[in-house]
Amino acid sequence: MRHDEYHLPVMADEVTGFLVQGPGVYVDGTLGGGGHARRLLEALSGAGWLEGSLLIGIDQDADALDEAGRKLRHFGGRVCLERGNFGDMAAIAGRVIAEKAPGAAVSGILLDLGVSSHQIDTPGRGFSFMSEGPLDMRMDTRSGMTAADMVNTYGEQELAGIFYRYGEERGSRRIARAVKEHVRREGALTRTGELARIVRSVVHGHEHRTKSLARVFQALRIAVNDEMGVLEKALEGGAGLLGPGGRMAVISYHSLEDRMVKLFFREQSADDWGPKGVGLREPVRAGGFREVTRKPVVAGDGEIACNPRARSAKLRILEKKL
Repeated sequence: MRHDEYHLPVMADEVTGFLVQGPGVYVDGTLGGGGHARRLLEALSGAGWLEGSLLIGIDQDADALDEAGRKLRHFGGRVCLERGNFGDMAAIAGRVIAEKAPGAAVSGILLDLGVSSHQIDTPGRGFSFMSEGPLDMRMDTRSGMTAADMVNTYGEQELAGIFYRYGEERGSRRIARAVKEHVRREGALTRTGELARIVRSVVHGHEHRTKSLARVFQALRIAVNDEMGVLEKALEGGAGLLGPGGRMAVISYHSLEDRMVKLFFREQSADDWGPKGVGLREPVRAGGFREVTRKPVVAGDGEIACNPRARSAKLRILEKKL
């Protein structure tokens, strides 16, 4: 597989098909290398809607913004790139809209969750157990606790909780115990390879080791970046940004994310029938949104063959009612 194939945007046809319904403001809250943003802009351009549109791209990774800037530069003033956390999407987008498109409603929002291919492929970021690098895992390298800080300073029980809650790792206690024993005997853990060797030492069987490594590294990444807390904030902020008929598309890659998105979309779409037993004929309050996709959209076999990252992806769409 060519290196650039790892950077293909997941379910790009489905995303553009659901989101692009006319000219307007579009927000890519997890810009990454700009693959999805380029496809959205191309769809707007092809339909003759680019002139009346603005795409706001947000990412906390400076490298990602540089790559996206190169990829999108020929769209000129129709693109505004901002460095920030997608949890602050509502505030960032609101500021840009007030400056560049006063009074405009948001027509579409995209959140493509999880770590980007570029971050995984960069050993110095410390996201992957498959390459040697510093045990960092911060998506925004300007500040915050690293994965090394976490494994070295957190207690055994707290680490085990992270591995189980965010990685659904059954051997969480055994792995956490081995990590803390290593720290006590050998000193601070600072490298991805060190952590990988510890996990391999207590998990038996090649297949089980690989899965446990993936779960442990995923769990630490989620905890380091507070991904679940940020996602909750982003969903609430995104729903508040949408104008009538506007849609929010979210691509998730593991069950914790997908469960949060599913429950949030259901809550926003549900009618309020008041206390049980009252027997109202009409709801007290009608849900302000509708689920465009009651079940998640998944990638087809052809895309998965070209882009393995799409295998675990689930796409859900929420629309604000007119």
